[in-house]
Amino acid sequence: MRLTTKGRFAVTAMIDIAMRQHDGPVTLASISERQRISLLYLEQLFGKLRRRQLVASTRGPGGGYQLQRAMDQTTVSDIIFAVDEPLDATQCGGKENCHDDQRCMTHELWANLNSRMLDYLNSVTLADLVAQQAEKAKRGSTTVAVLHDSRLRRAHKAQSRVGNRA
Repeated sequence: MRLTTKGRFAVTAMIDIAMRQHDGPVTLASISERQRISLLYLEQLFGKLRRRQLVASTRGPGGGYQLQRAMDQTTVSDIIFAVDEPLDATQCGGKENCHDDQRCMTHELWANLNSRMLDYLNSVTLADLVAQQAEKAKRGSTTVAVLHDSRLRRAHKAQSRVGNRA
């Protein structure tokens, strides 16, 4: 089981919009620049998010995307499933035919993991994630804007170590 960039980037982009939509619609180009996600990839993701009514688009000058639901009404699982991201730890996709068309010995283990994972992702809202980013900003973290870029986090840690020695 692995969450791909599709789900990760969709959640990151939704946080970005949620944090900035108070100034009006947010463009995909601005999200692309801030989050270092391909504009073409964002266009694909946002087509799916729009069809699932998680975002609404405004065309023309000053256009872009805004959340269609309140932040506290949108869960991480809503976002992940909207972009067709499968979250399944079972080898058989829940069909119970993973071992010679029979249920494998660990099927129940992975099915229970699926259930707990879904419960967790259903419990985390976009409002929770925005609040988490606001808290990081309050503490002075410089990595608030780019949530997914591990290279930036490593660079920030290295910079912090150098700054602490000075």
